Amino acid sequence: MSQDMLTPEVLWAQRSSNSDPEKNFIYLTIVVPDVKKDNLKLDLKADSLNFQGLSDTKKATYHLELAFYGEIDVENSKINHTSRNIEIKLRKKELKEEYWPRLLKEAKKLQFLKTDFDKWVDEDEQNEAPEEDFSNFGGMGGMPGMGGAGGGDFGGIDFSKLGGGAAPMGEEDEEEEEEEDDDDMPALEGEEAAADKGKTPAAA
Repeated sequence: MSQDMLTPEVLWAQRSSNSDPEKNFIYLTIVVPDVKKDNLKLDLKADSLNFQGLSDTKKATYHLELAFYGEIDVENSKINHTSRNIEIKLRKKELKEEYWPRLLKEAKKLQFLKTDFDKWVDEDEQNEAPEEDFSNFGGMGGMPGMGGAGGGDFGGIDFSKLGGGAAPMGEEDEEEEEEEDDDDMPALEGEEAAADKGKTPAAA
């Protein structure tokens, strides 16, 4: 393949806690439209993330390497793959009340890395902020590797189980869930039920 490597846009936000691991995480979104599960490689380690994915519609290969500011608990991190992006909940290994001062080890400004203002909450206001819904995220650690994916190292990620328990071939459901995630709306189940009955849910 002679395609150019493109660096995808990356959005991030974070939460912190010195007592609750579930509230001590980085919210990372890799914006890669139309990258199918069998066209991507993702290697998450305690101190870094490597990603590569081929977009069928864009006819482009995305490549990303990140070296984190602090250590990540890989086994307790979670991931959600959609038709438009890859969302990852990176569990910070060290329980600490203070936010990370930055996402990456090196203190330099990168054009592709941006704050996710839809998810961001100031450090002193995070206790009042509504909790994120990660019900459609699947686990990353302890799962069998993915076969037939070009031999890439996926850090033990089984992409067939990333739909939050949804059955395989649920691409349309994933898109609906992803639209709800963008707006942080918790009423997904009710809307799906309404859709099943042929009703159109009211717009928020």
